[in-house]
Amino acid sequence: MTPDPLAEPDLVTALRRAGCVFAEDEARLLMEQAAGPGQLAELVARRCAGEPLQQVLGWAQFCGLRVQLLPGVFVPRRRTELLVRLAAVLVRGVGRGGTVGRSGAAGPGGPPVMVEPPVVVDLCCGSGAIGLALADRAGPVALTAVDIDPVAVRCAAANLERVGGVAVQGDLFQPLSDRLLGRVDLVLASPPYVPTDAIALMPPEARLHEPAVALDGGPDGLALVRRVAAAVRPWLAPGGHLLAEFSAAQAPEAASIMAGSGLRARVIRSEALDATVIVATP
Repeated sequence: MTPDPLAEPDLVTALRRAGCVFAEDEARLLMEQAAGPGQLAELVARRCAGEPLQQVLGWAQFCGLRVQLLPGVFVPRRRTELLVRLAAVLVRGVGRGGTVGRSGAAGPGGPPVMVEPPVVVDLCCGSGAIGLALADRAGPVALTAVDIDPVAVRCAAANLERVGGVAVQGDLFQPLSDRLLGRVDLVLASPPYVPTDAIALMPPEARLHEPAVALDGGPDGLALVRRVAAAVRPWLAPGGHLLAEFSAAQAPEAASIMAGSGLRARVIRSEALDATVIVATP
């Protein structure tokens, strides 16, 4: 009897031979995702060819949420959860009228007073996972996500629709409305920070299936932070913050770049997540 390559044991074997470390888990997810044998065969072939599991499934798990993902869009990493956690703490402490996008009260027994939600801009947004997770954790925010890649913008728009966020295409601050000048409480960025020469050393899943524009940070990996730091101050509201993710090795230089642009920067590190975020204020 000829083995069925789509039976679970054979599927696990095929995935393991393709280099999938967690073959049993991946087999289960692929079988759950597929509508039938034909689609399962297609999904398995894509995964065995090296496409990231999350792109094959059409979703990624991030901060406890299922984030829609299109082929060719950057896969959100678990380490970026640190940026979301820090942003959630900060966003609860800002807002027009003294609270964070919640209804307040004029006084004891007074009528509720609605205040404006915090204004958040997510640069280099990719799938929109950061903004989605922040809105889920911290409540209503006025969120604009920006990416230069039209496929990423389409993906982010679909994800952020459920939290009232919008996604726009363009280069960093360029597509933002002038009405946001001086009104942004948080600018978030998980920019490309891999040095150009190091891209060739990345796993094939990333370098072959994620857009170069989401990975390549220039010769030292810090090209985007120089541009963000130089341009961010006019957009920030009083007391506003810039939060940006980097590697631990890059953090001192990135903080120095921000200081050179008139920002006070502090480095926050999570060993558990292997994550490094810089929090900067004017």
